[in-house]
Amino acid sequence: MLYPNRISQITKEHPDAIAAIICGVLLFCGWFALHLNWLGLALLLLPAAYVIGGFESAREGLTTLFKEKELDVDLLMIVAALGAATLGLWRREYHLIVDGAILILIFAVSGALEGYAMRHTERSIRSLMSLTPDVARILRQGREEEISISQLRVGDEIVVKPGELIPTDAVIIEGYSTLNEAAITGESLPVEKTVGQEVFAGTLNGYGALKLKVHNPPESSLIQRVIRLVEQAQNEAPPSQEFIERFERGYARVIVIAGILLAILPPYIFGWDWETTIYRALTFLVVASPCALMAAIMPALLSGIANGARQGVLFKNGAQLEIMGKVRAIAFDKTGTLTTGKLEVSQVISVNGYSREDVLISAAAVESSSEHPIGDAIVRAAHNLNWYRAVDVNAIPGQGIIGTVGNEKYIVGNGVFVQKYARYLPQELIDSAESSEKEGKTVVWVAKSSNSETVQVIGLIALADMIRSEAAVTINRLRKLGVEHIIMLTGDNQRTAEAVAKEVGIETVYSSLLPSDKLDVIRQLQKKYQTVAMVGDGINDAPALAQASVGIAMGGAGSDVALETADIVLMADRFDKLVAAMLLGKRVRGVVRQNITIALTSIVLLLIANFLGNINLPFGVIGHEGSTVLVTLSGLRLLK
Repeated sequence: MLYPNRISQITKEHPDAIAAIICGVLLFCGWFALHLNWLGLALLLLPAAYVIGGFESAREGLTTLFKEKELDVDLLMIVAALGAATLGLWRREYHLIVDGAILILIFAVSGALEGYAMRHTERSIRSLMSLTPDVARILRQGREEEISISQLRVGDEIVVKPGELIPTDAVIIEGYSTLNEAAITGESLPVEKTVGQEVFAGTLNGYGALKLKVHNPPESSLIQRVIRLVEQAQNEAPPSQEFIERFERGYARVIVIAGILLAILPPYIFGWDWETTIYRALTFLVVASPCALMAAIMPALLSGIANGARQGVLFKNGAQLEIMGKVRAIAFDKTGTLTTGKLEVSQVISVNGYSREDVLISAAAVESSSEHPIGDAIVRAAHNLNWYRAVDVNAIPGQGIIGTVGNEKYIVGNGVFVQKYARYLPQELIDSAESSEKEGKTVVWVAKSSNSETVQVIGLIALADMIRSEAAVTINRLRKLGVEHIIMLTGDNQRTAEAVAKEVGIETVYSSLLPSDKLDVIRQLQKKYQTVAMVGDGINDAPALAQASVGIAMGGAGSDVALETADIVLMADRFDKLVAAMLLGKRVRGVVRQNITIALTSIVLLLIANFLGNINLPFGVIGHEGSTVLVTLSGLRLLK
């Protein structure tokens, strides 16, 4: 049984559906009364069906007419229905009143279905984003206290227990856990998080309790910014939709003028009687209306945006979703895009009877006291080995670092620095170092001495900004999807750039570029290929991202510049999501083309049938509204 509150909620959420249902009931009862010759009751019920089913359309149509001085399809439908009713009363052919009511009903049902499609798309997007709890557990003077999310301030410390949602963006100050970030990044696998790392509102904490420190106001959290962007995408019509809307306004005028001419001229030209003429003119108003054409684009685009959000691809508006499907050239930034943007140990070479583990342990012992990215990469590479932190550590910026563990001294740094202490550098290491540097890698030499003995080089470590494992496969797939030209843009030197480009399968490289240089390259590409995408990290690539036909930012999770500058954000920081974005763009363009074809074909066929006298008003309504419902449902296919 439905309680009054529930009924009230349904009425508020689905007023168009409720109106359509009531209209249908009144129409059926009115038709049944007319069938039993209860004319008085029929003439009471059928007008009520007109009012309830057509009120909203009449209101919108009149508002558009008087405020914007424009005609729209809502008003055309109402005029056609009232015309049928008037003709029925005049000729005492009351089935025409039923025909008009059927027009109102089917138009109301169509509007309810379109409204459902829009709400379904909006719910699908918001269900991904609106996952934050209403309250947070805050620490004040050592005691836990629950407060509203809106009351949180920067600097507050909050506690999140296992299995709870993260209430707002924050930094971990105590604890270790795994978090499910699927709502933000589209990734299903949990991500390990520990002290110093950022967590995002709407993500689900795993098995560990966390103490967090709020570093941004809750209203500027990533999830709230994404919601605002999605709302913006829903409210901004892409160029194709704007064209259709402009076309519809002019088209409606043409339909009205043509309808008037059809209601006047045929008796004089074709010898039709006036009843047939007016009836066909009213049917013409119905079948010629561009409702299906109006519904051909936006449901598909909004469904595509929702689909992308589920996959961790955020489209900021429907225009970029359309453009993504016809990109002919793509430019990639190197660091942070084709590469991970973080140094990693790629090779460890040892000599003089030492093992690779010995080299890593020695380097990690002293580098653990360094905040340099090289030191961080070495410590991460040695995290599974047993080693002790060095003492008496002395770092010489730009050269190297020295420290002591027990009776042993460790020296780690560039070749010139290490050679000050170790007079002999093994030739095989020199050759390996030169080879690694030609590949654009950073080489760190490792030496040690025991009991004040001569310092001895024990090996070297090569580090590199590692190429994303999926980069080569993704670029190959982009070519198969029809991208004609792929290039790499970077501020790095030519040797490093070419090494990366060769490994991922890019032939054209532009190196040693400033941000303004990247902008110029994008402009040159646009002259030749028109539709050009730029993929970057959203920071030093901002000018190029803004200039490109579609700017795509890697690493959307937490990057303010990425969200503000790019048109598309790959939330999961996964390169292969680019293929998903392009496939979705192509699917959307295909569905839109299909919908426009269906809409135009149905209009043409119905116009021909009406002129030949092969359809009546209800059939015209069914054909017209059926095509509208069909293209709307066709657009919703993209939700899958």
